[in-house]
Amino acid sequence: MARTVTPAGPQKKHVQLCVGDSGLLVGDLTWVKDGNREYSTFAYGPEWLRHPSRFNVSPDLVMAPGFQVRKAPAAEDSRFFFTLSDTEPDAWGRRVIARAHARERASNPALGVLTEMDYLCAVDDFSRIGALRLRDDEGGFIRTAAIGARTTPPLVDLNKIYLASRAVESNNESIEDLRYLQGKGTSLGGMRPKCTILDTDGSLAIGKFPGVGDERAVTRGEVLAMRLAMLAGINAAPARVENVNDVPVAVIKRFDRVPGNGRIHYMSASSLLQANRGDERTYTELVDAMRGVCADFRNDVRQLWRRLVFNLLITNTDDHLRNTGFLYAGNGLWRLSPAFDINPFPDRLQESKTWLSEDTGPITSAEALLQQAPRFLMTPDDALSSLAEVAHAVAGWRKLAASSMIGMSRQDVADFEPAFQHARMEAALKLVAGTA
Repeated sequence: MARTVTPAGPQKKHVQLCVGDSGLLVGDLTWVKDGNREYSTFAYGPEWLRHPSRFNVSPDLVMAPGFQVRKAPAAEDSRFFFTLSDTEPDAWGRRVIARAHARERASNPALGVLTEMDYLCAVDDFSRIGALRLRDDEGGFIRTAAIGARTTPPLVDLNKIYLASRAVESNNESIEDLRYLQGKGTSLGGMRPKCTILDTDGSLAIGKFPGVGDERAVTRGEVLAMRLAMLAGINAAPARVENVNDVPVAVIKRFDRVPGNGRIHYMSASSLLQANRGDERTYTELVDAMRGVCADFRNDVRQLWRRLVFNLLITNTDDHLRNTGFLYAGNGLWRLSPAFDINPFPDRLQESKTWLSEDTGPITSAEALLQQAPRFLMTPDDALSSLAEVAHAVAGWRKLAASSMIGMSRQDVADFEPAFQHARMEAALKLVAGTA
């Protein structure tokens, strides 16, 4: 864990920030709590500033010597610099960590309350999103396994993970359940139960489980959406349904790793825009930010437009900017990551969470997207052709949903129908009539 400094004054915890499989030292991170003030500081190390492969690991940091300070603008915002906050456990991971800590405190009242640095450090080193890693002052990576051991469970343990997750959701978990789940969460995905796993080929993946309160086949719905996205010409993370004792688990391949599980630095779109939780940002602002940092801006921005069309047609209204990401491409440049966390929502307000532009507001029609297509470097013909490809792919949703690949029942298909069969889809098909 992070080294705790306990003088009479402020409470401080310090770690070294490293990057990549080799654990190259980037700099020093310190979390500070002084009364009601809570913040973090970071200083790039001289070796990193001289390194030939150096790059700015977070857009809110300056590549220069000296300490830089991050103060959260609001209580819901992270105390850490943006790309570091991308590696923090999501709501589900925090829930597991908090439950485990509460049980420890019950038997050891002297144990202090969890700090934000504790949450940051509570993710297993092997499975932390991206390439950033945390090391203690003794030179050991935080939450790493001993040589020959592993902390990430294999695919064959899906049933055990599911039962432990269900126990946490039902508030009757055991110490063993919490010990098994702790540190294996992910930064991608919110409150739903999930766990990082090793797939059959040894690569990292995320297993997403049905929730206790689910009223429809959510895991099958997500895999359906991910598979449809690929058919629609979208670079999406590979996904499949694994049936574990008749429980459908969504298994989604991690895209921040290369063969052998080498690490790729990751940044969310929210971090690229330096957007805090309460900020309202737009896709056209994201396009402007991408212009200066993307290695292949033209292809990435056109791919982004296609994803917006797809989200509209499948009623994916959970399109906040933490659900779009970028992977480091070298030489200080980035590329759009594969799409992830794509879900059809048949029971949601049918407009995007992130606005298209300040002038147009939320995305509510294909016509609005066509009008803004030039901002995404699309000619009218290009945009209409892309819209046609996406619309025709989505129109085949029912056949794919009922296939053995997805395994939806008639009732499941009926439950999801409002997400795919709606006036926005009808209007899109009319716009592209005759283009096929």
